[in-house]
Amino acid sequence: MISWAMPHVRRLSSATSSRATMIQCNTRLRELVKTGSLGDARSLFDSMPYRDEISWTTLISGYVGATDITEAFALFSDMRGQPALHVDHFVLSLLLKACALNMNPNLGELVHGYAVKTGNANSIYVGSALLDMYTKADRIELGYRIFDEMPLKNVISWTALINGLVSCGHYREAVSCFAEMCKSEVQCNGHTFAIILKACADLGALSCGREIHTHIIKKGFDASSFVANSLATMYNKCWKFDTAVQLLERMPTQDVVSWTTIITTYIQMGMEESAFVTFLRMKRSDASPDEYTYGAVISACASLARTRCGEQLHAQVLCKGLLNSLPVANSIISMYSQLGQLSSALAIFHEITKRDIVSWNTIMTGYSQEGYGEEAFELLSCMRMEGLRPTESTLAVFLTVCGNMAILKQGMQLHAIVLSLGLEQAPTIQSALINMYAKCGSIKEASKIFDAATNYDIVVWTTMINGYAEHGYSNEAIDLFEKLASVGLRPDPVTYIGILTACSHAGIIDLGFNYFKSMTKEQQISPSREHYGCMIDLLCRAGRLDEAEHMIKSMPYECNDVVWSTLLRACKINVDVDRGRRIAEQILELDPNCAGTHIALASVYSANERWTDAAGIRKMMKSKGVTKEPGWSWIMVKDCVSTFVAGDQSHLHSEELYDVLNLLCSGETCVQDAVSLMYDVED
Repeated sequence: MISWAMPHVRRLSSATSSRATMIQCNTRLRELVKTGSLGDARSLFDSMPYRDEISWTTLISGYVGATDITEAFALFSDMRGQPALHVDHFVLSLLLKACALNMNPNLGELVHGYAVKTGNANSIYVGSALLDMYTKADRIELGYRIFDEMPLKNVISWTALINGLVSCGHYREAVSCFAEMCKSEVQCNGHTFAIILKACADLGALSCGREIHTHIIKKGFDASSFVANSLATMYNKCWKFDTAVQLLERMPTQDVVSWTTIITTYIQMGMEESAFVTFLRMKRSDASPDEYTYGAVISACASLARTRCGEQLHAQVLCKGLLNSLPVANSIISMYSQLGQLSSALAIFHEITKRDIVSWNTIMTGYSQEGYGEEAFELLSCMRMEGLRPTESTLAVFLTVCGNMAILKQGMQLHAIVLSLGLEQAPTIQSALINMYAKCGSIKEASKIFDAATNYDIVVWTTMINGYAEHGYSNEAIDLFEKLASVGLRPDPVTYIGILTACSHAGIIDLGFNYFKSMTKEQQISPSREHYGCMIDLLCRAGRLDEAEHMIKSMPYECNDVVWSTLLRACKINVDVDRGRRIAEQILELDPNCAGTHIALASVYSANERWTDAAGIRKMMKSKGVTKEPGWSWIMVKDCVSTFVAGDQSHLHSEELYDVLNLLCSGETCVQDAVSLMYDVED
């Protein structure tokens, strides 16, 4: 009896041992997948003598998490070939998630059919995954049908529907769906609140966001950092920056997202100094700055023109190994470009092994902003040689280049490319076209682009308002601004800069102050340094220098040389010597070697015929080694852009060219003779 039972015992022992080994392997497999070590996970999986449903599902989830849809489906196909294995609803929901992430609803339909065939379609997990996939693919009607046919609707299915609607930009439908969910007996979770807050943020629906905030407090989700971060983002996008900062500062503990949101909020408020202080506080806390934190604080450094800080941040990024992150590398390129260090920007650009279109757009934007339009066009040629096609953003960059250089012909050629690609209704392109035509002096063409726009977009309207304002069409700018409400658009901070500029150029002081008050009280937009700059310019142009100086001293920002320079120029026009001297001294405290300030102060003295004092300023400049950098000009002749500076002697035939200019200025020769002389020079 005993001898007969021994083989059976050994078999049981062997089976138990094999199962224990498989459990250990599955545990290790989960750890490898969780850390993203898919190569090691696959090696372990292939070496396992026994694999159950957990083994297959774990590895499939790893591939789905890495958005490797090919490997995920290959593994699923192998799993189906194992007769002893059962493909359950969890595996199918993973595959549907992969289809949603890769925007492949056609493949998802095959999984849907398999789910119906195997009786898994009624599973809450499969139904929610189907809902998520179809709505994200903008198949809203099919998504609603799946939702209506679900026998059980829980928080996962409701959240999947709302998330899908938000992902496709159907924000109002998402809000309506959320309202229906609240009427049902299903309770929202933190994820649901975070998604619906995004809808409110993108709609700019502050009142709706505040109602949801109240709901969050009642349900006790306000202590969740995940929900609090979403709330702060909503308040940010609704221009309630103060509320966003207060909300996050009150949190008992801040995670990396919270700190980064505070920093970006301060930057949006124009309070870059506060952003830096927050960054330093963050470094002293338990949270470690990530790539998004560094991207934000590097942009603040560029705004403050702090080269030294920028270099220190660059060094920190290198130490942390974050330069391989494209967002960080692109932000450093942008920073150096804005600081005028194009060689450093280009060096970082060349260090990036896998440049994306954002990298190219960033370096080309840097060159264009510094006035190197030709070099920007050369970079475009290099980009195309690498096989990258220009995007909407790329075309917008070069339309801006054409506008800045006032080269209308090339701008019109780009416009033709836009039409051939069918991008003329893209808001980014429309704004760039309006800006280009306006800067080239073709306001009528800019107006035609605006009138042809079929979508109401605040950026497009703002660009047209700014175009009118900059070219002295103040009445047109004001009329357009007044129409915003009638088309359902809400002015943003940039729109107010445009309308305040229009009032300043037209000398309409009372209306300018009315708009400034409505911005803060009705639209609840906190005035930035740029808004105060517009108001100071408005007062200066009207000769109200006392009020302008009082506003500079009372504004809630650190006074920089830009606002003081506005007042200094007004001192020259109004021959206010004492104030001019005092203002110049304050600017020189900020920037002792500012050539423009020295020259402006000399001009104030000259306007009051105080020639000795003016000469003294110029003598001081010489002794300090302060020189005014000459401004470049450019002209297009025969499709070739030529650049030059005042008094330029670099041309081979400069002597003959100046002879022609002198003749033209003296009026002692006819135009035909001058043309003949110019042809002689060309020859």
